[in-house]
Amino acid sequence: MLQANALAAERGGQRLFSDVSFSLKDGDLLHLSGSNGSGKTTLLRMLCGLTLPVNGDISWQQKNIESNRDAFNADLLYIGHRHGMHSDLNALENLQLSTQQLSNSTMVFSALEEVGLSHHLNKPLRLLSQGQQRRVALARLLLESRKLWILDEPLAALDVDAVEWFSQRLAKHLENGGMAIVTTHQEASFISHVSINVVLGS
Repeated sequence: MLQANALAAERGGQRLFSDVSFSLKDGDLLHLSGSNGSGKTTLLRMLCGLTLPVNGDISWQQKNIESNRDAFNADLLYIGHRHGMHSDLNALENLQLSTQQLSNSTMVFSALEEVGLSHHLNKPLRLLSQGQQRRVALARLLLESRKLWILDEPLAALDVDAVEWFSQRLAKHLENGGMAIVTTHQEASFISHVSINVVLGS
């Protein structure tokens, strides 16, 4: 279970949000929304332990994430709005590096094939479109078995087919007892699976 209690954040001395609380259990999907600048990415990074709250606390399996860091990181898959991959490496190399599958090119190739990139394996990432780069990042969902997904704008630049693939993959993750926190501005079928809505700036 992931629990957030009275979280608050500031930027440049200005309060972004305060008193954000929720509890996420197996099979739950939390949809985070809010206007630009309301603090969505800040909250996601806070939930990952990458940004400290000015107030409140976060626990994983009833232990504070700071005192339970190794166990929490082992269960967490975070894909940010900026995918954090190397532009001069190709799709295969990026995934092998980010998922520590350096010796298992077959599994990585299968993941890239599923997301429709089997014909672009050897192109440096900088030569791929924004949508293709996003699909490389989302291929991690197939390669890393993690309980908690935290995904910042995963549908950015995706076409209709890729959005549907993501929705189906997310639904399967939830059916298998996983949990997820997602922020997106786009309509998608996975919205029907939302258990908790958190709106910032309301």
